[in-house]
Amino acid sequence: MIFFAIIGLPALITLFFEGNKTDEIVKNDEKTNVGTSIRLIKVLDEESQEIMEIEFEEYIKGVVAAEMPASFELEALKAQGVAARTYAIRKMRQNNNKDKADISTDSVKGQAYLSQEKLKQKWGDNFYTYYNKISQAVDDTKGEILVYEEEPIEAVFHSTSAGITQSAKDIWQVDVPYLQSVESIGEEDSPAFMEEKKLSKEEIVEALKNKYPDIIIQDLVGQIQIIERSSGGYIKKIQIGNKIFSGEEVRNLFNLKSSCFSIKEEGDYLIFITKGYGHGAGMSQYGANYMAKEGKTYIEILKHYYKDVEIKSLEDIEGNIFKDE
Repeated sequence: MIFFAIIGLPALITLFFEGNKTDEIVKNDEKTNVGTSIRLIKVLDEESQEIMEIEFEEYIKGVVAAEMPASFELEALKAQGVAARTYAIRKMRQNNNKDKADISTDSVKGQAYLSQEKLKQKWGDNFYTYYNKISQAVDDTKGEILVYEEEPIEAVFHSTSAGITQSAKDIWQVDVPYLQSVESIGEEDSPAFMEEKKLSKEEIVEALKNKYPDIIIQDLVGQIQIIERSSGGYIKKIQIGNKIFSGEEVRNLFNLKSSCFSIKEEGDYLIFITKGYGHGAGMSQYGANYMAKEGKTYIEILKHYYKDVEIKSLEDIEGNIFKDE
């Protein structure tokens, strides 16, 4: 399961990341000491549509368990914990309505989350081994978040890159200083690194016309042209018929693993050959695990994927994070 000037980014980015807030996260009065009080986050359960109030660090454990394989290296799990905590804190800051949830359990709108009950079902006899490991990763980094210019970053992450990550500018047309393209080694360890998806030409045309009624397609194969790729090989612009799309638009429309793809024709079908899994920005989870296997610490991992960031404790910067907007 696998998603910035920092305060006032365009709505485009905010909407895209609704895809990964906690207003006052303490049950006390408006100006509570968040460094010492028990913090609560309000989480919308997408299945039941109920808002759950969860102790913040326990919530982070449920996110790490849902977002990253428990079999991963401890340092990779720590990196995931810090990224997930940062992501949640940023969402909490954005919540201007105390009656609404801070974040969703839908990984597209927020971050995936699994309760201990659901994790017991998922892991069975391995529950205690895996949960203790994830608890250690979260406890060892308790309260730590990623900041850029004293603000919590948009700590997006993805499962698998194509060997190099994407910059925010490549995907969302906004240059974010800490979300730059970097090399990511070891991605071949991911089962999703390379995939082929076979779609009939008829269903491709039908999907395009349903989504874009004014599109004109006379010769599908002859009217597909890749216009621009990023340095990492991800498609930035592709023309189909009389329209130009971003690689992400095509990825989402055809439910592809990645916007790093090539296309080949096979009779009445087109085969999309993808590299990587996810939007490709920020931390690659499989890349992080490879770095951990190579002896890198979670701090080294995070500073590789998020450029020029600092890792700080919530207690040290709570005045900046929880100030009145």
